[in-house]
Amino acid sequence: MSMKGQWKIIFQLFWTFFKIAPVTFGGGFAMIPLIEKEVVEKRKWMKSEEVTDVFALSQSVPGAVAINSATFIGHRIAGMKGAMAAMIGVSLPTFLIVLLLGILYFFIHDNPKIESAFVSIRASIVAIIAYAAIKIGKTAVVDKTTFCILIAGIPVLFFLHPVMVILAGAVAGIVTISIKRKLGYDVKMDRNKGNEEDVFEPFMGAGI
Repeated sequence: MSMKGQWKIIFQLFWTFFKIAPVTFGGGFAMIPLIEKEVVEKRKWMKSEEVTDVFALSQSVPGAVAINSATFIGHRIAGMKGAMAAMIGVSLPTFLIVLLLGILYFFIHDNPKIESAFVSIRASIVAIIAYAAIKIGKTAVVDKTTFCILIAGIPVLFFLHPVMVILAGAVAGIVTISIKRKLGYDVKMDRNKGNEEDVFEPFMGAGI
């Protein structure tokens, strides 16, 4: 790729995450659907399965999920320069907005209309995060085994740190796939393209 082409991609990374950051109230998890739409559907830089892996990895290391995800995606697409561009792009709008709100805080924090607006915003955030979970589930739940790991992981999150749950999931994956291969079962590593619309099909009898 030419130097001009490289800088074009770097700018596109910066601009993509710069646009996403200001409209994702609720943090990194609320950003997931928009990142997937931009990176997978619009730009076609990565596959859904790869983005799901990025989100999982982003939660297993220190730092904000949004910044970690942007950095990993940027590095995957354009190396170190891409990582820097994506990281700055996702961080800069938030920095500027927080700076502005910090200045305006003493003028608006008692405004009843502002307080009412944030009540609805918080409810909307829950819907966005639920939508993100469904989108990720379409690529993460590939058979009955991964569904069982999902179900087991939800209650465990109330008692263990998320990092410990991720590590436990990794160990469970290694163990179960090894056992399956020894027993001669076919091992699915991603969903079949024809089944992407039905996330619950695998545990309705489509495989082990």
